[in-house]
Amino acid sequence: MRILIRTSKWAIWARRIASIAVPLVVIPLVLHRLQLLASDSFLNLALVALGVTLLGLLSALIALVRLWIIGDQGWGRAISAMLLCLLCLVPFCYVGVLVLRYPDATDIATTDRQLLPLVFDPATRGMAPPRLLGETGQEKVFPNAKTRNYPLNEDQAFALVARMIGDQGWEIRFRHDPTGPGDPGIINARMTTLLGWREEVVVRVSGDASRSSVDMRSVSLNALHDLGSNGLRIEKFLGALDNQVTDLLRDNPNINQPIEADDTPETPEP
Repeated sequence: MRILIRTSKWAIWARRIASIAVPLVVIPLVLHRLQLLASDSFLNLALVALGVTLLGLLSALIALVRLWIIGDQGWGRAISAMLLCLLCLVPFCYVGVLVLRYPDATDIATTDRQLLPLVFDPATRGMAPPRLLGETGQEKVFPNAKTRNYPLNEDQAFALVARMIGDQGWEIRFRHDPTGPGDPGIINARMTTLLGWREEVVVRVSGDASRSSVDMRSVSLNALHDLGSNGLRIEKFLGALDNQVTDLLRDNPNINQPIEADDTPETPEP
């Protein structure tokens, strides 16, 4: 007599649900990064993808328990479904860790924001204004996001800043070179985060013929939480600028020193 062993329906459905969860996670993310999908739609699809992923994971776990107890077929389907769902949960876990680690803010600046105006200001376009982080909170979370002062004139400092922004590959939306004291240099640039959120950076270089100050602002334009990206970006950029200035002064110790006149009397020609 031949004994028929059934394939678990829970394993079958778990594999089907997992197959749906993968494109639900990947496709909206790709479209959002390419700016082919609005942020509101992306968030809604992300919630749907999370629900489908959790449903698939639950189905896979139930299938594994039933397979262990009853002895039906479908171990491969159940295990593959569980692995696919766990893989789909990785970006959600990544976002969750960052949300818990960093405060709820979307606008980080080293000085008065009126000195660092945005090209794309959400508040003037009917969108929710960026959420700010108090000075004390910013000092605690991003201690290196501070104004930098250098023994370089503003033209030299601005040249370094402009070159570094170009090396970052950021899309420059506005540039104003400094023309002297009272007219600082400003660069506005745009970039896209790993998850597809658009963010804008403003870098301001002020000073005179012997010194310069560099301030920076980084703002999320369409995100509910910046996941720490703005503060980390400022710290990383200004830290790299510190290294650039240090190397420049080391290799050119007299780069910003006035040329002393030669007081040696000229020898008359015979």
